[in-house]
Amino acid sequence: MAINIHKIYDRRRIWKIAFFVVSLFLVVAFILISNNLVDDVAVQERERMQIWADATKELTTVNSSGMNTDVDFLFSIIESNHSIPVLLVDDHGNILLHRNFKLPEPIDSLSPYEISPANKAFLTKKLSRLQGSTNHIAISIDESTVQHLYYEDSTVLRRLAYFPYIQLAVLLVFVMIVYFALISIKKAEQNKVWVGLSKETAHQLGTPISSLVGWVQFLEASGVDKDVVTDMDKDVHRLSMIADRFSKIGSKPELELAFINQAVSESLEYMRSRISQRVKLTLHLPDDECGVKLCQSLFAWVMENLTKNAVDAMQGEGSIDVTVHPDDGGRMVLIDVRDTGKGIPHKNFKTVFNPGYTTKKRGWGLGLTLVKRIIEEYHGGKIYVKESEPGRGTTFRIELPRLR
Repeated sequence: MAINIHKIYDRRRIWKIAFFVVSLFLVVAFILISNNLVDDVAVQERERMQIWADATKELTTVNSSGMNTDVDFLFSIIESNHSIPVLLVDDHGNILLHRNFKLPEPIDSLSPYEISPANKAFLTKKLSRLQGSTNHIAISIDESTVQHLYYEDSTVLRRLAYFPYIQLAVLLVFVMIVYFALISIKKAEQNKVWVGLSKETAHQLGTPISSLVGWVQFLEASGVDKDVVTDMDKDVHRLSMIADRFSKIGSKPELELAFINQAVSESLEYMRSRISQRVKLTLHLPDDECGVKLCQSLFAWVMENLTKNAVDAMQGEGSIDVTVHPDDGGRMVLIDVRDTGKGIPHKNFKTVFNPGYTTKKRGWGLGLTLVKRIIEEYHGGKIYVKESEPGRGTTFRIELPRLR
């Protein structure tokens, strides 16, 4: 069953990767299409400017030779450009004509061809920048006269150039919204499963436990060996505590003030008598007691799970060191559980908390998943693999908010 659960999470991981690959493909496709559109518009503007340059050349030739040419048509071509900023200059860099630039000063309607000092400085700066670009067309008027046409990209083309990046940003935001929505839905479904399974388990255990309590009382009244009855009563009490844990993990438990030294000591004292004598269990506590908010029964479950995992990792022989101490800032209480087991590969530091992950031949692989849920979702803390080295052991660290 553990293997099947693990395969399910592997398939989910594959779906996530596929989702991001498809999203990346769409992003690249949108950018390529948009860039092609920008290139097409740039080519069209280049062709328009070439026609504008030819009309300018033809008009200059008409003025100098007096040829019979449709001058109005040539002027209409030149005047039809309302979107592309252009500069026409001679070989010496003198500005002959300018169109469609947003000048710092308005043009004098009485002398439209005179350029004010501020406008001239503005256009000269524009010319200096355009002379280093490819937006240039040389117009050969005759063998000794050459004029130069420089032009900027139109407003439409500039906006189109930014459009792919706007598309990219919008698409990325959309992808992230969809991804986090799917994660939230999946998490909500998992929570419903947890709640339903836990409550049903607690409910199913309730009836046989009540029956066992009655049988213990019956045996005690019947004069059965007192030690036997006492041991049975402890086991029944243990079953009741397990049922209580399942009922609490199925919903948000109430946290009460507790002292961490006492809580850890009681949990490990219970485990000390239930693990192999070849396992040395050592507890290191701070001199000052630290107050925390705990659900005692669920926290005991956490410590029991970590201790059992450590014993299994050492195959029933080795040492377990549990150290409790405040962090440097005094805001958190740290609990380190270190064993001398076979260790965990670094690539699995996060995977070990996934449902179904286990190295045992038998088991569901849910122990550390429960531990993470109890610590992080119910107690507002953190649990993670602090360090591990194959063949030398592992250290799990729990961080809990400290009360001041």
